[in-house]
Amino acid sequence: MKNLTSFILLLLGFLCPAFSQKTINLQSIPTPAGIEWKTPERQYHSQIWNTEVVTNVSAPTLTAYLPDPAIANGTALVIVPGGGFMALSINSEGNMVADWCVKNGIAAFVLKYRVAPTGEDGVAEFSQAVGDRDVFMKKVGAVIPLAVADGRAAVEYVRSNAAEYGIKPDRIGIMGFSAGGGVVGGVVYDHTPASRPDFAVPVYSALQRDDTQPVPDDAMPLFVVCSADDMFGFQNQSADIFKKWNAAGKPVELHLYEKGGHGYGAKKQGNPSDKWMDAFGEWLGSHGWLKK
Repeated sequence: MKNLTSFILLLLGFLCPAFSQKTINLQSIPTPAGIEWKTPERQYHSQIWNTEVVTNVSAPTLTAYLPDPAIANGTALVIVPGGGFMALSINSEGNMVADWCVKNGIAAFVLKYRVAPTGEDGVAEFSQAVGDRDVFMKKVGAVIPLAVADGRAAVEYVRSNAAEYGIKPDRIGIMGFSAGGGVVGGVVYDHTPASRPDFAVPVYSALQRDDTQPVPDDAMPLFVVCSADDMFGFQNQSADIFKKWNAAGKPVELHLYEKGGHGYGAKKQGNPSDKWMDAFGEWLGSHGWLKK
């Protein structure tokens, strides 16, 4: 019986995702008058996106996932899920990435940033609005600056509490998917010393807010990921980002896969893009961010 119990516990250790250690209420800029969430925050499985999502986030939070101290290397990653600023793809672009992080000794912080108020199914509303830019921006435009501010607040929180989590304050990165990559872009281009990430990872993201905006003088290393068949055309922005950083003499690596589509996150689809997290791990290692 004792051996059976030990075996079950060992099996659960392999099957269970990273254990959520703590949820933190972030202090960010206040929501201006005129933005009101009438539907409470909701997590559900979206049939449209075939993944778990969260909608109607009105107050930003971080969920901390910490590695075993025996393998912790002092690196931290703020993870920013996508979802068109109307939902958050919380598993494939959040919790699953955090699970990979803790297995590689990285402290992960999944950010739930403020998204546009919607009804019961924010994904359905996104699908209806995204085809018309004016309609879409009317829905999400006011909340985008709040989401970016939440991204800055997340980096600043992790840095100011680095000692508590066993993190080195100069080894804090931010990774964002799709709309979450837009949050990353806001942080990359506009930050204080406290909110500046030490590296940034835009994944199928429109990182640039303005094509004419120069690369920051204190630009951090970038690891850029996209697929050539991205339905939103973000492969073009990804290539442009690489060219801008490279021309400015800033560290940058681009992985542009032939197939993968959009929205895959940490899911495996049998496409070349399935390997992007392996490449990310190698890139981290090349900078020494996986060493203790």
